[in-house]
Amino acid sequence: MDKATIRIVVLDDEPLMLNLIAFLLRNLGFPHVFECDSGSAALGFVDGPWQPDIILLDLNMPEMDGVEFVRRLVERNFGGKLILVSGEDPRVLHMVETLIRAHRLSVVGYLSKPFTREGMHEIMERALRSPGEAAAVRKGYDAAAVRVAIAQGQLVNFYQPMIDVETAALAGVEALVRWQHPEDGLVYPDQFIAVAEENGLIDLLSRIVLRNALTDAGQWRAAGVSTRISVNLAMENLLSTNFVDFLGREAERTGIAPDDIVLEVIQHRVLQDPRGPLEVLARLRLKRFRLAIDDFGTGHATLQQLRDIPFDAMKIDRSFVHGASRDPTARAIYDASLALGKQLGMTVVAVGVETRQDWELLRNTGCDLAQGYFIGRPMSAEDLAHWFDEWDVRRHAVLGSARVAGK
Repeated sequence: MDKATIRIVVLDDEPLMLNLIAFLLRNLGFPHVFECDSGSAALGFVDGPWQPDIILLDLNMPEMDGVEFVRRLVERNFGGKLILVSGEDPRVLHMVETLIRAHRLSVVGYLSKPFTREGMHEIMERALRSPGEAAAVRKGYDAAAVRVAIAQGQLVNFYQPMIDVETAALAGVEALVRWQHPEDGLVYPDQFIAVAEENGLIDLLSRIVLRNALTDAGQWRAAGVSTRISVNLAMENLLSTNFVDFLGREAERTGIAPDDIVLEVIQHRVLQDPRGPLEVLARLRLKRFRLAIDDFGTGHATLQQLRDIPFDAMKIDRSFVHGASRDPTARAIYDASLALGKQLGMTVVAVGVETRQDWELLRNTGCDLAQGYFIGRPMSAEDLAHWFDEWDVRRHAVLGSARVAGK
């Protein structure tokens, strides 16, 4: 997104705050900023030919509060991005942010009043680089289209790097599936994964992701880059009696050791009837494949699960990592998750590391691995090869040349 062309609406019923926000935005290089002191005035822009790209929204307004305003945006299929600005408790702001995401609107995050120029700069930079995957106009795909994508090899892997917090060295990459549609371009998984799950295609889709990931990892190894590779498991994988044998054959074919393959498990997927999943998970561990519990803190994980399943790693969800240094609730959950993972002897991965402040939190608290936009966005296998070289240079600035040299 180009600052010079971005259209911004600021919605706040306090004239002083309205003028301050608009002043800061213009000072940061955004020339097209329009001020609205009521929800109805802001909706006038949404309904008119001048569609805003970003709306900065105060939640506390007398005529139409922010939650009602969001509902009106949903009715209008608003395709821009939202930034919440409020003096409310951060937990209330997080609750509204969760509501907005449930409505499938794109929300960048929130600014708590009073805020600083630096805080405004940070969240606007996030707005510029966020892909806006929750935009309003999203094409739906049916099972037939997904079958064609599978049959014609249109599914491709993107990879997001993970680094060791202590040394800033590459520790692994996570494979994330995308659909390279011949007409629609790059399609994100939230547009087709549910279709695959509902139509008995997810096991096959997941095996394709695994096969492609191990093939790429074998090519990186041949080029002199050896790293662990993480792949998400589908519930159907955990119910398939031949899945372990399939994975073993793929590992042997590509020359990747089981210990370098991390299989990420979503918490709630082993709760209903644990017998099938536990059998597969036990066989995977006996064959030395590594297991990680994904999105920790957001689902239905219990202490009994952590006791019964020998996870090697815990991935703390981004909602408890990004901004945790200034959000007491998120920080408390992050600290508790980190301590639990450490006590259970697991490698702890913090997901959603987007800023220097997030990174410093991990360094100061002794987290093991970091993953997020601060390190690298999900990228193609070809772009990842370039990232390897770029990070080798950048890590000196991230960590400090003395510590890197003395690792």
